Amino acid sequence: MSRLSTPETIEAAPAAARSLLEAVKAKLGLVPNFYRLVAGSAAGLEGLLGLTEGLAKGALDARTRERIAVAVAEFNGCGYCLSAHAYIGKNLLKLDDAEIAANRDGRSSDRRADAALRFALEIVRKRGHVSDADLSAVRAAGFGDAEIIEIILHVGLNTLTNYVNEIADTTIDFPALELRRVA
Repeated sequence: MSRLSTPETIEAAPAAARSLLEAVKAKLGLVPNFYRLVAGSAAGLEGLLGLTEGLAKGALDARTRERIAVAVAEFNGCGYCLSAHAYIGKNLLKLDDAEIAANRDGRSSDRRADAALRFALEIVRKRGHVSDADLSAVRAAGFGDAEIIEIILHVGLNTLTNYVNEIADTTIDFPALELRRVA
């Protein structure tokens, strides 16, 4: 059970958040526990959705975004986010089990995605203090400055959601995966 209030339904959420939750439902077909939890702050939900939707329009493809989410969740020890993003990766984006397992380790069978994941985990490990060599490696894989900014922002977004879910102890409403790394 969550340590923070999670409205059971859209109708039980604060009035200012209901239309945002309706939009989540229209897009996903359901409203995951995480979004209902965050709806406790309509401003927080609006900000989260704005960043998520904005980044979805960026240069990074959906598969790379999900791979980053999986890697960051595993590193940060967030079972909710790991389970959710592995489910999305497998069922919606058709990443296979071997790829998701590699993503959990910050790796990918795709050369370009591998560089993005390695850079993403360096950001997390070094709390943003990456080296010139780290930047050179991601650039060598073909990432320009705009894409590098997006990788950084995806790391930040996923760290944010990891922290919310870990603090709240959000009930996992996806097939649960066991964390391999203790945060």
